[in-house]
Formats: sequence, C-alpha cells, structure tokens
Amino acid sequence: MNAIKNDAKKVFLKKGTCSQTFCYLLNREFGFLKEKEERATDPLAGGIMQRGHQCGMLWGSTLAVGAESYRRHKNRDQAIAIAITATQHLVESFSKRAKTVNCREITGCDWTSIFSIAKYLLTGKLFTCFNLAAKWAPEAIQAAAEGLSREKTDLPQMPINCASEVAQKMGAGDEEMVMVAGFAGGIGLSGNGCGALSAALWMNTLAWCKKHPGKSPPYFNNPNTKNILKAFYGATDSEILCHKITRECFKTLDDHTEFIKNNGCDKLINTLARS
Repeated sequence: MNAIKNDAKKVFLKKGTCSQTFCYLLNREFGFLKEKEERATDPLAGGIMQRGHQCGMLWGSTLAVGAESYRRHKNRDQAIAIAITATQHLVESFSKRAKTVNCREITGCDWTSIFSIAKYLLTGKLFTCFNLAAKWAPEAIQAAAEGLSREKTDLPQMPINCASEVAQKMGAGDEEMVMVAGFAGGIGLSGNGCGALSAALWMNTLAWCKKHPGKSPPYFNNPNTKNILKAFYGATDSEILCHKITRECFKTLDDHTEFIKNNGCDKLINTLARS
C-alpha cells in the first residue's frame, strides 16, 4: 500500500493532471493502459474545465472502471450498468476521504483566476492534491474492485444514460460508450456537475489525441472545448449541476433511464453532440 501511495505522487508529477493520473493508475492496475484515452482526460482536471466541480481524480477513475467493465462483460447493457455501479463506489470512497467531491472545496482555488492559481502554488496548497492522491489511490483501487464485482440482476431492459448518449452521437463505439457511462447524472448519478458535458469534452479531446499521437492536448486554451462549454451554458442558462438542470435526484439507474427515455435532457444532449 505504501508503494502505491508513493507511486501516485510520482505519476501525478509526470502526468501533470489529477484526471490523467488516476485514469492511468487504475488502467495500470487492471493491466490495460490506454494512452490516448488517458491524455484526453485533461480538460476534466480542476473540476470540469477548471470550474471547480468534481475532482479530476474521480473523472479519470470513472473512465478506467468503465473500460474494465467493458472488458469483463460481453453485453453492453450489463457493462454500462456495472460501470455506473462501480462509479458510485468511487464517489462514496472519494467523498469519505476528501469530505467533498468538489475540486474548489479541496483546493480553495479558483482555476479561472491567475491570482488564485498563484496563491495556490505559493502557499503550498499544491501538496494538498498530491497528498490526497497518495492517500486515495489504494482506496480508489479497492472501491473500483468492489464496484466491478457487484453483478447487476435488476437491470432495466435497455439502460440508457446521458453520457453514453452524447458519446454515441459523437461517433463513439461500444467501448467508449461504456467508458463514459459512469459520468451519468452528475457522475455516478450523484447530481453534481453535468456528466453529459464531461463526456462531450472527453470525446472531443480524444478525437484530437487520435489525430496527434504522442502529444498532449491544449489544456487551457483549447477553442474546441471552450466552444462546447459555451454551447452548454447557452442551453442550460449557465447552470452546470445535474440536479438543477434536470430538477431530478436520481436514486437508481432505472430512474435515470426513464428520464432519458422520456426525452429528459434531449435538447442538451443534441446541443453537446453538435458542438
């Protein structure tokens, strides 16, 4: 366990973002690295485009458990359901460790302000993230393993979720649809920052990574991701929290499936896919 903790800090220093770090750590634990998919998580660091919402460690971990769920289950619907269940375990574990899921509450930093970033660096708050990464890494691996081992016998006939729907409309195959499934409903149906938005950001950046092998995507000044965020805010009246956009608190995957089947967030999903 100490080896995992020490290694998490080293990986964080090398990768540069918390989201890429945890996508890599869990992928490595499962034995399947996905270099392009890991680099494409960078826009989710800092709480979705540096907006301070769910910590990038959660976004990166969620993609990794989605990839593992896809490998374990031939049936896509089963894989999606297990990915969401595993993400719920990650959210619970992270919240227990950090006492919140939100980047801004952990770091005290406004990533859109250069002065706030400078304060974050100069006051040593940077080590808060490194220490959290080290402490949570073995717990994240354990939570992922527990969540992935929970077989779902009460599946909706066709589980549908906002994140996978966006990804599919943007050209995703089955694997990518399962990878982003845990983003649904504000990540693990928790009602926080929009999972459909994060799926669109990741899919767009993944396309960039595929066109530019071995290169890191533009992090702060990517016009494509900025356009996605602008279109999203235009469609939601600048609201980003899932429970406020949908006016729903999803308790189960069935709840979320029914909401999406009944055209819930349909306009938003199409707006994100077009952008």
